[in-house]
Amino acid sequence: MTVRFAIIGCGFIAKKHIEAIAGLPHAKLTALCDVVPGRAEAAGQLYKNVSNDSSPVRFYTDVSALLADPEVDAVVIAVISSLHASIARDALQAGKHVMLEKPMALSLKEADTLNQTAEADGLQLLVCHQLRYRPLFRKIKQLMDDGTLGKPYLGVASIRINRGEHYYSSASWRGTWELDGGMLINQGIHLVDLLQWYLGEVSSVYGDIGKGSIKKETEDLAAGVVTFKNKARGIIEANTVTLPSNIGYGLSLFCEKGSIVVEGPALTSVTRWFLKDDPASQPDPSVITNTQEQLYMYEDFIESIKDPAHTPLMGGTEGKKALETIFGLYQSARLRHPVSLPIRSFHIRNMEGGDLS
Repeated sequence: MTVRFAIIGCGFIAKKHIEAIAGLPHAKLTALCDVVPGRAEAAGQLYKNVSNDSSPVRFYTDVSALLADPEVDAVVIAVISSLHASIARDALQAGKHVMLEKPMALSLKEADTLNQTAEADGLQLLVCHQLRYRPLFRKIKQLMDDGTLGKPYLGVASIRINRGEHYYSSASWRGTWELDGGMLINQGIHLVDLLQWYLGEVSSVYGDIGKGSIKKETEDLAAGVVTFKNKARGIIEANTVTLPSNIGYGLSLFCEKGSIVVEGPALTSVTRWFLKDDPASQPDPSVITNTQEQLYMYEDFIESIKDPAHTPLMGGTEGKKALETIFGLYQSARLRHPVSLPIRSFHIRNMEGGDLS
């Protein structure tokens, strides 16, 4: 079975999706949609250049028309954050499987609706937290799950990058709560997802956020303390005001029987790997340098479409977890006290008009 994909939103991030589809034998790109004239056609040309597929690709400017296309089995949604949930809902209602860029939604109600719709209609919904598919991070998950690292004590997620004024001025929706959704939701969510994947179910979050000098609504810095149900603690520290340019990202795990630290601009530098029961152990270099997570994510998604009994690693229920943790941090910053999870309700519009000074 070959899964026929369409991509909605042909901006920068679409390139990774096109390359992944082109690299898989059981996937093909059949349609592209973008409201900007010429952008879908340019994406179609890229697909022709990187694939061996000579069959025609159809171009759309109207999402509804694309969703009515019977030659599309699954859609990849890569538009601005505020449109993720509504387009995903429409796609599921049209009978399409959905691969959804992060964040999956800007409210908990929207996230729940997507999960309920996918389950009710027997469709697959996958959220693009692709770092879970990287071999290095899967190896760490294995060490956590099989007890090699022992009881987790502390995890730290660090995001130290730069997003200057040009980044926000290049698109009017960037830096707005309603359309963009905040720095943590956009630049920090992958690390937050890994943190809670490793340390388990979140019990509470205590956080604060602030702004730099760029005139916009959303935060430039965030700090949070996460308490997990297993009594482990997590620290989230994130900023987009790092000068003069990105330092990168970091994920640190401190456990009963080991410590692991992965960092760098692309999270490919292992600066600490100590296992108490096997002190000489080190990850294979090929595991550290393998960054084909986008391809592995697509393989998992395709397998779940071919075999409905196969649950994808990053299904919608898993995709909601990091989102809810960040919403908890935002809620805590707004209310000035710790917030217990699960949260009954939250919409990103709750953050509008807040004082981030």
